[in-house]
Amino acid sequence: MLIALGVIVAIIGFIILIYNGLVMKRQRVNQAFADVDVQLKQRQNLIPNLVETVKGYAKHEQETFQQVIAARNAAQSAATPSEMSQAEGMLTASLGKLFALAEAYPDLKANQNFIQLQNELSAIEDKLAAARRFYNSAVQDYNTSREQFPGSIIAGMFNFEGRDFFDVGVEGREALSTPPEVKF
Repeated sequence: MLIALGVIVAIIGFIILIYNGLVMKRQRVNQAFADVDVQLKQRQNLIPNLVETVKGYAKHEQETFQQVIAARNAAQSAATPSEMSQAEGMLTASLGKLFALAEAYPDLKANQNFIQLQNELSAIEDKLAAARRFYNSAVQDYNTSREQFPGSIIAGMFNFEGRDFFDVGVEGREALSTPPEVKF
């Protein structure tokens, strides 16, 4: 009787350990996603200032400005990691066009406000890349734990859902690999 009770207590303890491990990893994913979200919001908040600075020098480039603003709005309205990564890929591509456009205006390239905004955006991009790597690592750890045995049994019993990686996707990769077109 004591042995049976000991085995039951050990099994329950094992289930609790696995469950708590999955909860901890899920929370790490949530925290990592929040970190990515903060960096994305900072990036999105810089974009209107950047566009306005460039507009002062390149008034006839409305199509590029509209693409950047549309991409920013899409990025702001994205809710899931998958939607966010696709929208951010398009935003990165449109920002590339904006910076390529700036190359055509030497006065703009020398403008202190533009240089400061460009430096801030560069710093945010570095932080964002680190946050994305941390998020993807946390997702990989969490998804592996919930898919491996015996975690898969506990994850199924307690409805631990898988998480998506922060990936720009096929379309985003194509947009990022296409060099911006500059017309003079």
